[in-house]
Amino acid sequence: MPSRAVQHFPENPDGRDFAVGDIHGMFSSLDALLDEVDFDPDRDRLFSVGDLIDRGPESHRALDFLEQPWFHAIQGNHERLMLDAVHPEGDMQTWVNINGGEWWLDVDEDLRNRFVHVIRELPIAIDIHVGDRRVGIIHADVAQGMSWDEFLQALEEDPEAVNYAVWSRTRLRMAEISGDAPPVEGVDLLICGHTPLKNAVQVANIYYLDTAAAYASSYEDAKLTMMEFSPGFELYEHITQPADPLLG
Repeated sequence: MPSRAVQHFPENPDGRDFAVGDIHGMFSSLDALLDEVDFDPDRDRLFSVGDLIDRGPESHRALDFLEQPWFHAIQGNHERLMLDAVHPEGDMQTWVNINGGEWWLDVDEDLRNRFVHVIRELPIAIDIHVGDRRVGIIHADVAQGMSWDEFLQALEEDPEAVNYAVWSRTRLRMAEISGDAPPVEGVDLLICGHTPLKNAVQVANIYYLDTAAAYASSYEDAKLTMMEFSPGFELYEHITQPADPLLG
């Protein structure tokens, strides 16, 4: 697990707060969205739901964003795949050949070391105070029956909770089958990614922002979605263009 599984942020009284769905190496689309909203790096903040890397053509740019003081990200399952692959006992071939990690083969050793150091330190969850509201950022899901605070505590001490946070689709699949799913208690808005969708979807108090940005070759209207959640609320989308057919 990272050195700190949960990162807490105070309110941003002087600027706006945004969240972006799974980028997957489509950083030119993120550039376009930031231009569209006239993003001010001196006042505004951008939070990522993870999966910055793999599949798309610009994974190497992730580090440039992670080193910006206004950009804050968590680990998604693809960041976990990278960390597992570079472990001495890890499975590099599965990541590279199946899960979109082939960009790693073109990265020099010094840059690889920087990537590993920075991504290893990313939290699993982000907790943000917005006035009297709380906004949570997590990649995939919160365990059924656990409040936000209970799950944050579990992330600090239980590897299984971390695994659930970056891989589970239980709540979203429940909503697809029954049309509804239980909210996560103790948080006003929870922002997730992980599952590619045609459009951003709200289920109870959860917004899913992964809109298949890196799948333009196979998803009609594949796009990168960004949400302003403070002080206003608005969704912004940028339709992505087909890249090489990366199937990881």
